[in-house]
Amino acid sequence: MSAELELKQTPPCTTSLSNYLWKDPPDENKWADCVHCGMCLESCPTYEHTGQEQHSPRGRVYLIKAVAEGKLEVNEQFMDPVFACLDCRACTTACPADVDVGGLIEEARGQIRQAMPLTGWKGTVSKLFLHGIFPHQTRLNSLGGLLKFYQKSGLQKVARKTNLLKIMPQHLAEMEGIMPEVKQSVRKKYQNQPVIKAQGESKREVAMLTGCIMDVMFSDINESTINVLTRNGNDVTIPTAQTCCGALHVHAGDREMGRKLAKQNIEAFQDAEKVIVNAAGCGCMMKEYAELFKEEPEWRVRAKEFSKKVVDISKHLYDTGYEKPTAEINTTITYHDACHLAHGQGVRHEPRELLLNIPGVEMVYMPNADRCCGSAGIYNITNPEMADAVLESKMENVPDDVDMISMGNPGCMLQMALGVQKYGRNQKIVHTVQLLDWAYQKEKKEAD
Repeated sequence: MSAELELKQTPPCTTSLSNYLWKDPPDENKWADCVHCGMCLESCPTYEHTGQEQHSPRGRVYLIKAVAEGKLEVNEQFMDPVFACLDCRACTTACPADVDVGGLIEEARGQIRQAMPLTGWKGTVSKLFLHGIFPHQTRLNSLGGLLKFYQKSGLQKVARKTNLLKIMPQHLAEMEGIMPEVKQSVRKKYQNQPVIKAQGESKREVAMLTGCIMDVMFSDINESTINVLTRNGNDVTIPTAQTCCGALHVHAGDREMGRKLAKQNIEAFQDAEKVIVNAAGCGCMMKEYAELFKEEPEWRVRAKEFSKKVVDISKHLYDTGYEKPTAEINTTITYHDACHLAHGQGVRHEPRELLLNIPGVEMVYMPNADRCCGSAGIYNITNPEMADAVLESKMENVPDDVDMISMGNPGCMLQMALGVQKYGRNQKIVHTVQLLDWAYQKEKKEAD
């Protein structure tokens, strides 16, 4: 019998010696099928750049299992490789046994943050944003208003001309340099409109997640999403009780807040037949809500039913049959697979089809299109050095002879815009649904 087979047949470890001392520990069923074959190694960005086993998927699985067996403590040495993971899910795509490394990572982070909570300024900043801002729409709107004032008042120009930004950490100053123009949020714009009616015949009604950062920094993408949905016979509702999806909280190890936000969204969208999402990270998180409720059976059932409703905008359009535009958008474009869309939700073909069916669009193949760009939620803020290394590898694969880079996630858009700026490129960063909306708008103008 081979060593790999013997390892695979080893019974799951008992929990009596486990050093996971809090509720919701890593699920041993998720590592039971890992035979440490190494098929995941080439898919892992952190292993690519470090060559260290503990920064590989199988290495992290081994460490997580070792803590459960009482062989390792939950300490700094354990925390580093677990939080250095991008949680991009590429390893699960590569794994013959579909080992859910991403799920294990998130559960392990939950244990780490209970054992080793953030303190000092890091704890203050984390609590401010994850608890004090993202879950509260009015506060998000206020933040958006401040950013808009900063951009429109001339303060941004002053800060850039006087090199005031140099007092900030370099990676934050670079992020400020690619910050998109802040516009009116969609939730605020349509707050008195219960249903945004379809243009022409109404075929179905869908609910839309507007997101937290999405509706502050990328409200134009939300607007394009509504335009494209209504153009294709969808009545759109925007439930007022919806909140942040909780992805950033769960990635940070704050699973309790993740559960609270998940419950609020499940309640808010309970009457919806479909929940349309245009941010890959949000969609993936909402599809995995059931993972947060292993110890709450009633909510686990509700979460599983809710997740069946969640669908990415590109897949919804493709599956329900959308009207192909007739106006030409003459451009060359390449497509980047957002990790949580390709690896997390298995949506790859649909957005490409949407782009290819726009007259005049020429698609140029990107090697390793589903390789992480280094954004990974707020990884590019918490782990800037590794994020920069991953971004550099990504930009090496972006074709030179394209006008635009399209994708389906706001975090990726910011990170890829940073890459374009850092490496002297001139490509425009666009969300897939934006290009479709532009084609419809041009079609309408030509008809008028």
